[in-house]
Amino acid sequence: MSAEFISRIIGMIVLAIGGVFFGIYLAKLTGDHPTQYASIFLLVGALIGLILTPYVTVRPFMAIRKRIRNMPAQQLLSSVLGLIVGLVIAGLISFPLSMLPPPFSQILPFVAAVLFGYFGIVIMITRQHDIFSIIRGQLPSRSERQATDYHPSQRPILLDTSVIIDGRIADVSQTGFVDGEMLIPRFVLNELQHIADSSDTLRRNRGRRGLEMLHRLQEESITPIRITDMDIEDVREVDDKLVMLAKRLRCPIMTNDYNLNRVAELQGVRVLNINELANAVKALFLPGESLNVRIVQEGKEIGQGVGYLDDGTMVVVEDGKAYIDQAPDVMVTKVLQTAAGRMLFARLIE
Repeated sequence: MSAEFISRIIGMIVLAIGGVFFGIYLAKLTGDHPTQYASIFLLVGALIGLILTPYVTVRPFMAIRKRIRNMPAQQLLSSVLGLIVGLVIAGLISFPLSMLPPPFSQILPFVAAVLFGYFGIVIMITRQHDIFSIIRGQLPSRSERQATDYHPSQRPILLDTSVIIDGRIADVSQTGFVDGEMLIPRFVLNELQHIADSSDTLRRNRGRRGLEMLHRLQEESITPIRITDMDIEDVREVDDKLVMLAKRLRCPIMTNDYNLNRVAELQGVRVLNINELANAVKALFLPGESLNVRIVQEGKEIGQGVGYLDDGTMVVVEDGKAYIDQAPDVMVTKVLQTAAGRMLFARLIE
């Protein structure tokens, strides 16, 4: 038997009894026989209790319980401490307020308790990292204070190892579309160096490419680039460190790593994905439009030719095999969106 069902039964009984007494009271006021009034309000009270009781008892309690269960322990402790501090301050202020003439002496102490309790919770949650750092005897660094004091539109962006190795961030940074400062944690740089020193040739080349792209970012980027020593000491994995650091600084992560993307989103961290950006800015062609494409290889089907646009979009040309290494004019016949990107099907324009 669920708690909601029990609450409905109890609410129905309580409000039905209350309806009976209310009906008898109305009958005394009107001078009528109480049976009719008591019966009507009994049914009305039972119906209201059966329908509305869970919405004012069980469901708010379950919502608060779920919110507390999903809340990080540090944030929960900050809320409790802030509430206690706010109520203590409200209690100190309530004594002089109670000396005022009625009705202010009855209303203002209650208003003070609500306001100071609310402000205590908000202030403690907002500055919880700084306050707990002070409690542990570790003052927040200047870089952390600057990062948390940014305007939301100028939040720094944490760069992941994968997006540095990918290299397209270097071109994006030169366009000026990224407003906030790009932060590269020291542990990400250490991971790049570890990959560059790998005995595996492929990993070594990827690591060296990442270091080259990092140098290019520092030399050519319009957006400020900064390597920061901020770290999460209790976490070992680089991806976990990035997510925790992003939550601490309340800033997004730029990555191409699918797993990191999903883990960060599940923890409420905003993710900027270069692949999604690349797919979003690709040129849009509709069936019936014409374009010029260079055919570079055969297609899977007989007689097909395959070419690529400047943004990497694949164009499959019907009867285009005879035009390999040429750039004929073609007309788009079909547009297909796949997980790997957009694909165009076209035919030759005679």
